[in-house]
Amino acid sequence: MKKILFISTRDPYSGRYSGDVIGSNKIINVLKRKNILDIVCLGEKTFSQKNIFKFKKPILFTRIFYVIKSLVFLQPLQFGLFFSKDMQRFVSSRADSYDLIFFYHIRSSQYLPKNYKGKKIIEMGDLYSSNYLQTFDNLSLFNPLKYVYFLESILVKKVEINIFTKFDKIILFSKDEIKKINKIFIKKIIHINISIDKIKKKYIFSSKNKKILFIGNLKYLPNKLAIKNFIKNILPKLEKKIPDVSLEVIGDISKINKTLLSTHKKVKFLGVQKNIDKFIKGSFCGLANLKIATGMQGKILSYMSYGLPVVCSRKVASNFNKNVLSYSDNNELINKIISLKNNKKVSTLISKKSLSFIVNFTWKKTAKKYLSIIKN
Repeated sequence: MKKILFISTRDPYSGRYSGDVIGSNKIINVLKRKNILDIVCLGEKTFSQKNIFKFKKPILFTRIFYVIKSLVFLQPLQFGLFFSKDMQRFVSSRADSYDLIFFYHIRSSQYLPKNYKGKKIIEMGDLYSSNYLQTFDNLSLFNPLKYVYFLESILVKKVEINIFTKFDKIILFSKDEIKKINKIFIKKIIHINISIDKIKKKYIFSSKNKKILFIGNLKYLPNKLAIKNFIKNILPKLEKKIPDVSLEVIGDISKINKTLLSTHKKVKFLGVQKNIDKFIKGSFCGLANLKIATGMQGKILSYMSYGLPVVCSRKVASNFNKNVLSYSDNNELINKIISLKNNKKVSTLISKKSLSFIVNFTWKKTAKKYLSIIKN
């Protein structure tokens, strides 16, 4: 039995239905099975109870100050956004009493005490420097965010190298990304699959199915750009081939984005949905038309867990072998969607492949791997 400190810059108990909150909650539940576990995180208010220690997120003015400070010291902007002096003091004062510190997400690594001698594990998930560089490449020259993402990619890359040097184990989700890492660090890297809770097999081919489904947080820029492109450049052409086609988007979205993106009557923004079973019915395609992507895409695993055939960009498809339909341009995307709508043989084949592929991504298997990492 080990004494472990789990550090997250988001509150695992906030109740928010988002990937990072759900993911951190699952890991916590696994780690505390056979270990003494304390949790330290940022939250809406300062709170402590037994083994949970929450620190209130600083007010906006303070966060702006910390962002500027991050820039001065050449640290990622997100470090400033998710920094708490009180949380840093707390971690530093107690760190030596733990056998191991588990850091959740790259931005939590800023809380590593300088002289901590215990084991250090971080779940990075993806190489974010690559993601930010892709975002820079895909934004207009006149969009000021383009240059923010370029700067962040450089600063995050620096942190990634520091993590590879100082940490004992680094968890990544994508085998393709692991191949990009310098061989001198490769023994520190552990590949873990993103997981799904259940395989539900809800998809059934029918010529009456008319919905395309997109799952993704629209506050995340790559998802927003993907939907914007689909509504503007793909859907009007697709309608000429499939007149009754519609698009349903599941995921968090701001009011302003909902207004800006609601330009087509056949697009529905459904917001956050904890259970998507009912939305699978009547759907013929799971969409992942991302131009900006790193790591494993959780949305694709969600589609696959229902047996819903997936169409995705080549950039995304590399992690899923031939278990999805991939495309390289807009015309090919349209043709692949049409084939899933009209061709029962193609749709059924991709559905079966998806269900065979997804068995390796169940949480039961993933949980065992986390326990093995801690034990060893």
